[in-house]
Amino acid sequence: MKLPKPVGIALVLLAAQLSAFSAEIAVLRNGFSIRIERKEKIGNITRLYTGSGFLDVPTEEIQSYEPEEAPVAPPPQPAAPSAPAPTQPNPVALTTPVAQTTPKTPVDLDQVVREASQRYQLDPDFVNSVIKAESNFKTRAVSKKGAQGLMQLMPATASKLGVADPFDPKANVEAGTAHLSSLLDRYHNDPIKALAAYNAGAHRVEQYHGVPPYHETQTYVAKIVHDFNTKKRAQMKASAAAKPAPSPTKAATTGSTKKKKPQQASVTKPVNPA
Repeated sequence: MKLPKPVGIALVLLAAQLSAFSAEIAVLRNGFSIRIERKEKIGNITRLYTGSGFLDVPTEEIQSYEPEEAPVAPPPQPAAPSAPAPTQPNPVALTTPVAQTTPKTPVDLDQVVREASQRYQLDPDFVNSVIKAESNFKTRAVSKKGAQGLMQLMPATASKLGVADPFDPKANVEAGTAHLSSLLDRYHNDPIKALAAYNAGAHRVEQYHGVPPYHETQTYVAKIVHDFNTKKRAQMKASAAAKPAPSPTKAATTGSTKKKKPQQASVTKPVNPA
């Protein structure tokens, strides 16, 4: 499956995943900034150290470094005057119904996935297959390790990606799709390695030069590949069945014995496991 990406998406995600505690700001050319504690240049790579580790970024992608400004404390607010105590109980107040919170508008998950997939140039069926494997489309799913929401974001990762509420379907799918897109960029549109990195981490994929020898990760990748390929085969069969049969009457009236070469249909190539 060929999934083209815009340039720079990988840096967007990596910049967003960094620690929130630092003494200096590294400003990237893609508009994102990284809070760092120190930096080290290694060839054409600059290693940016954060509170939780480090990140190697091409030096040319770093626009500048700026000192981190301490937040300014808001001015103290004057105390509100206390209301006088009522001399007698108010019977009206005791019978007034409590205001109910207005329920949130239902989210069209299919539309959310389509919009996020279009933004990051992914196949919506591919994103849906990942969501199915991660949470089975349960917006409030929580794993044993603490991953949350549709695309199972860890709390620390969700915070670094700017997701205030990991159970918000739109925010969760947006962040998860951006992460998946950056992994496909990193592995040159290899969906197998990208899926393995989404499950086990990119460092494990690089350590084993492919899918790590973990039963959980191997089962995870195979499940998504099977689900995605099943969708594509069903779409191909439906497309073939919808084509009208050639009219024999029209062929007979032309008087030509030359056979017409059938036109090839453009279909999406299924993912093949490595």
